[in-house]
Amino acid sequence: MNISDLILGKPLQTSDERGEQIGPAAGIPIFGLDALSSAAYGPEAALSLLIPLGILGVQYIVPISAAIITLLIIVYFSYVQTIEAYPSGGGSYTVARANLGAGPGLLAAAALLTDYILTAAVGISAGVGALVSAIPSLQRHTVALCLTILILITVLNLRGVREAGVAFMVPTYLFVGTLLIMILVGVFRAVASGGHPVPVAPIPPPPPPITTAVSLWLLLKVFASGCTAITGVEAVSNGVKAFREPAVKNAQRTLTVIIFILAILLAGISYLVKAYGIAATDAGQPGYQSLLSMLLTAIFGRGLFYYVTIAGILAVLSLSANTAFADFPRLCRAISQDNYLPHVFGYRGRRLVYSYGIVLLAVLTFVLLVLFRGVTDRLIPLYAVGAFLAFTLSQSGMVLHWYKKRGEHWRKSAFINGLGAFVTGLTVVIVLVAKFIEGAWITVIFIPLLIFFFHRVNRHYQAVERATESKEPAEPARYKEPPLTVVPMDEWNCISKQAIEFASRISSEIVVAHVEDGERECVMAENFHQYIEAPFREAGLTPPSLTILPSPYRFVVVPLIRFVLELSAKNPERRIVVVIPELVEKRWYEYFLHNQRGRLLELLLLVHGNKRVFSLSAPYYLSPDQ
Repeated sequence: MNISDLILGKPLQTSDERGEQIGPAAGIPIFGLDALSSAAYGPEAALSLLIPLGILGVQYIVPISAAIITLLIIVYFSYVQTIEAYPSGGGSYTVARANLGAGPGLLAAAALLTDYILTAAVGISAGVGALVSAIPSLQRHTVALCLTILILITVLNLRGVREAGVAFMVPTYLFVGTLLIMILVGVFRAVASGGHPVPVAPIPPPPPPITTAVSLWLLLKVFASGCTAITGVEAVSNGVKAFREPAVKNAQRTLTVIIFILAILLAGISYLVKAYGIAATDAGQPGYQSLLSMLLTAIFGRGLFYYVTIAGILAVLSLSANTAFADFPRLCRAISQDNYLPHVFGYRGRRLVYSYGIVLLAVLTFVLLVLFRGVTDRLIPLYAVGAFLAFTLSQSGMVLHWYKKRGEHWRKSAFINGLGAFVTGLTVVIVLVAKFIEGAWITVIFIPLLIFFFHRVNRHYQAVERATESKEPAEPARYKEPPLTVVPMDEWNCISKQAIEFASRISSEIVVAHVEDGERECVMAENFHQYIEAPFREAGLTPPSLTILPSPYRFVVVPLIRFVLELSAKNPERRIVVVIPELVEKRWYEYFLHNQRGRLLELLLLVHGNKRVFSLSAPYYLSPDQ
């Protein structure tokens, strides 16, 4: 077993995909960690803005949490309908593009990508914050701990969806179970004491006296910060295809359980905060304790249960980034299929996951954690804008979807999604205005930059498609004693046409090698007959032969190398010439937009050193006006 197999696991065949699908039990930790873990930092993010109100600020947490839970329930009913309407994966990008057009679709895509990057960074930083609360001496190692957890999550996701779900089940259910026990015991003691329970262990002293007056603006800012508890709700609708059949029902059940648990956690925590009179402390300052750490101390003291619960909170907060790692690559794939991101994001790796998307998210999260020093409160102001903007576009698209479909009860469905669009749209405005100066302006700049990048990539692919489109048959040349020529071919276009014509001028015996990875419908045989075999026969020449090379692990270069070497071994007296179709781009950066398999194949043939095997490039140049 090599190092890659040890770290990432052995490669999976395309036919193994069904075995990688999951049920609700694994779906909760994979797609629900972001939403569930927000119960640990959402109420705290709201309370931290109430510090200037002193002990009076604690009294506002219950009505604000009630408003957030109401919004959560509205969004839940909206996404239950979205899952049923788009069983192939009804994320905001898919719904907005299908119903509102390309522009709103790209806006939703940019907003979601931004949200997933911040989800990963906030989740990890909040987990480390919980650890630092329990062990203050680790505070100076915050960034190093964040990056260590990031590497762990990246590796787990590169190993595949099912393995990630199994790995995350124990900490997820430990987190939910311990917090529910805390809420039950805390509520019982609060009720038994007439609403004024006494902490069993000392907690930080009450906040300083009131330094500001209550205002609508302050309460709106508190609501905006608390709304971070709702982010992640869309994750299930993005990943419907990851569930085993019946996929729609399993996805809806998973979403229902996630929302139900999250609502109980938010309601219970807000009630206990008010009952025990616990206020937030300044993050990043000496003596900082997380809200849950203070609640656990007040209810159970700092015994075994405290540390077990803190361990569960740390694990789930840190691993909540997994929701972003599950959805970010899927969204990148959907965007790349529409030619708005490089096609490399649509290729599945050795474990049937979209590896390039996972690696990109890891790199971007790394940058955020280093820039903001792993402190959650510094990242929160950037949060929620992207998520709620995507919610709004998705629900608006669903209203048009029901209007166009006009099936049974379509008005009821349209009303639910319309209500969801209205309340999430209103929340976008509130969050954006309330957090603009604190850091939301970065998101406002980043989202348009992403959309600009999408358009540049799309413009390039359109230019390439126009430049390489071909409906002309190949023009064979005549030779008497040719070498044996191999032409690797992915699909029929101008590039492959030129390669065949070039090969026919070298040899009259040509083998077209096509690697079939099972990812797309194979139309090579049909195109081969129409555009290659038929014109050669009409010219009275021996047509090329077509060899299909199955590749269940989606490797391309390796099967081609193996085929060429086997061909050489079977024909010891013949020379083998490999003609490699190649696109030559105008600009240096366009090199990275294309798969470089042809160049890699040429390099490996050269390194192999077989003196009877030659490789020749058949470059196709784009003209200046293309």
